[in-house]
Amino acid sequence: MPAADPVFDLRLVLPEMAGGGWIVLTYREPPTTRPRRPMLRLVRAEGVEDVVLPGVTQAYAHWLGLLPDDLCEIHLAAEPGFVLERVGRRSTASLFLQALATKPLRGISALYEGLRGDERRYRDTLRGTCAVTPRARYSDWAAERAAPLPEPRGGMDRRNAAAATDPLSRTGEGTRDPMAIRVLVLADADSKSLAATLGSLRAQSHPGWRAVVLHEAPHQATLDDPRIAHAPWRDDRSLRDLVGDASLCLLRAGDRLVSEALGLLATEIGQADLIYADELRDGAPRLKPDWSPDLARVTGYQGRPWLAAPALLARLPDGPVGPRETFPLALDLMLGQAAAGVAHLPRVLAETVGADPDAVARADLLIQHRTAVAEPLIRDRVVDLLWPLPDPAPRVSIVIPSRDRLDLIERVCRGVLHETAYPAIECVIVDNGSTDPAVLAHYDALRRDPRVTIVAYDAPFNFSAMVNAGVAAATGSVVVLLNNDVAVLRPDWLDAMVRQALRPKVGAVGAKLLYADGTLQHAGVVVGLGGRAGHILRKRPGDTAGHLGRLRVAHEVSAVTAACLAVSRENYLAVGGFDAEAFPVDFNDVDFCLRLEATGRKTMWTPAATLAHLESVSRGPSVGVKRVRFEQEAARFAERWRDAIRHDPYYHPGLSLTTFGEDLE
Repeated sequence: MPAADPVFDLRLVLPEMAGGGWIVLTYREPPTTRPRRPMLRLVRAEGVEDVVLPGVTQAYAHWLGLLPDDLCEIHLAAEPGFVLERVGRRSTASLFLQALATKPLRGISALYEGLRGDERRYRDTLRGTCAVTPRARYSDWAAERAAPLPEPRGGMDRRNAAAATDPLSRTGEGTRDPMAIRVLVLADADSKSLAATLGSLRAQSHPGWRAVVLHEAPHQATLDDPRIAHAPWRDDRSLRDLVGDASLCLLRAGDRLVSEALGLLATEIGQADLIYADELRDGAPRLKPDWSPDLARVTGYQGRPWLAAPALLARLPDGPVGPRETFPLALDLMLGQAAAGVAHLPRVLAETVGADPDAVARADLLIQHRTAVAEPLIRDRVVDLLWPLPDPAPRVSIVIPSRDRLDLIERVCRGVLHETAYPAIECVIVDNGSTDPAVLAHYDALRRDPRVTIVAYDAPFNFSAMVNAGVAAATGSVVVLLNNDVAVLRPDWLDAMVRQALRPKVGAVGAKLLYADGTLQHAGVVVGLGGRAGHILRKRPGDTAGHLGRLRVAHEVSAVTAACLAVSRENYLAVGGFDAEAFPVDFNDVDFCLRLEATGRKTMWTPAATLAHLESVSRGPSVGVKRVRFEQEAARFAERWRDAIRHDPYYHPGLSLTTFGEDLE
């Protein structure tokens, strides 16, 4: 039923919610709905609690959640076409048995948190154990969400939160003329793999396709389907010769499309002129982010399947396609550079074959097989990857908030001033009332270095205000915010960050931070993780590659931590710096990055800058009054950035927001 809130505009009336307890919601959305996760607002006796649900990336999605005992109402924010199919109960005993059988230590931890009354930790620990699936078990996870639902029974009920409609009839797909699609298939000598690809094309629900199978050499083909032509590869042909005025889909022999793949991709033409979807590669899912041009340029993560509109193809250089070996790579790069809009359909629409070359191999292939089409891409690619520093290098002001702790301030200043290779450094220490005589003596020694400025901040701790004061006193054209508990590990860390910060349309830049034991502390922030924002892959080995190999290369993220954050002074001032009123202690860095993003300045994370971080050792954990303050700032953050929480464009909507390891939910 409708609700008064313009965002949470639906109300769920569930008899099962009386007295609280664990429930399972099963729901669906049209396949081409924009990827914003549904969100529940639990109205409790004292305040409200917002919960982000998994996105729909299969036929259905499931959410396991705990309804609190003092629940009064449930409100829902969802996209048009959302259908709640089922509400089911789970007993606490069944969840503990599942947890103890699969991950006993987590089950014991959940029991401990429940007994001591920590509702949040109890809920999240049990959910993270029972509702999250490793990506290695993708096939089981997907099967549970693809099969038709059995009829409701025993304690289950079906209710619609919105009218159930056929998404294709809603969008008019059944009445409009089919779009012409030309599928180019790069064939090899394996006739079975080619047969599998052509069989999947014949099964397409979209009728307007034609295919050209491009063989390495002249090939005698059986012409048993007038929609499929065969031709030998020729370097001197142009893309227009092969595709004409149709949309383009490129496949390799062995790729298999699901039956609705071309139809779903075609529905997005008009909204964007390049559309790509998720895939299975050797049985493993490739669950992709939304358009991430830096990541695409280096890794080619967009893979297959994709569909390029005629308007995009018309903007490409009209020269010979060149060697077969480099054609897919050159085409990827050209499409990515020329696309006016790129859309991602977060559904697995193909099983694909082959391995993508890494960044070095991709560059080598292009250089080895130079063509008139690829030549400008090689030049642009080198610039994109290296981003050389200006000569002379601009001054960088490193702003370090601190209070007492001689061991920390000594180490970080030594790293900045004596272990960093960058030639033009200014160190601005913002001191929040240090009283330790040893620290004050150290400051006296530091003042003899003309590169050091010490700013007194004599007010209650406010991290945002302190960094704003440090930037105000800084003179560099680039500012780096650096925690006092960070240690320099490599002399070139600052070069790598400044190169990125000086790029056009780049706002904040973050570094790879490691705990003292070498595990990951920061590899970028996912907005929505943990319900607000969190560090992805925390506590994983320091050399973790991440899904799609993202942690090996610089790439776009939604936010980075202020423990080590570079930004041009111009960009910092353009958005008013950190919000010291709304976020004096927490969420200020994420808020800052999102405000930069709102002005068209993206956030980058680079592993080329790697440092050590003993997280928040000088502040201590948030308990008591600190915890109350944290929750207040978290509530402000959630209210300001609800849309970002519902969909971080660089994190697939099928991945879990409960755990930190790129698992499925």
